Formats: sequence, structure tokens, C-alpha cells
Amino acid sequence: MNNMVWLLRAVKWARNPPSARTVRLVLAVIGLALLVVLIEWLGLWPDWATLDQGRAPRLPR
Repeated sequence: MNNMVWLLRAVKWARNPPSARTVRLVLAVIGLALLVVLIEWLGLWPDWATLDQGRAPRLPR
């Protein structure tokens, strides 16, 4: 069933492909995300942009 959904989505994209502007926007966002990951991996990420703790405290129920 899930394969059929992806097949229908692929047919829709083949008949009506996204514009060049949309493709450039998606590629730019992916590139920006990869750049941030690379900067963090190299250890060049500034301390002011890092969280002090792993997660914010949760509110009690």
C-alpha cells in the first residue's frame, strides 16, 4: 500500500514537476544545513550558540 502512495506521488511529480526556483530553494536549505553540521563537526561552532544543558526542563503534570 505504501509503495502505491509513493508511486502516485512520483507520477504527480513527473506530470507537474516543481519549478526551478523551488528546486534551488530546497537545495539551498539542504546546503545550509550541511554547512552548519560541518562547522559544528569541525569544532568551529561558537559557544554562545550552544545550549548549556541537553534539554530544557519539563513542566510537571
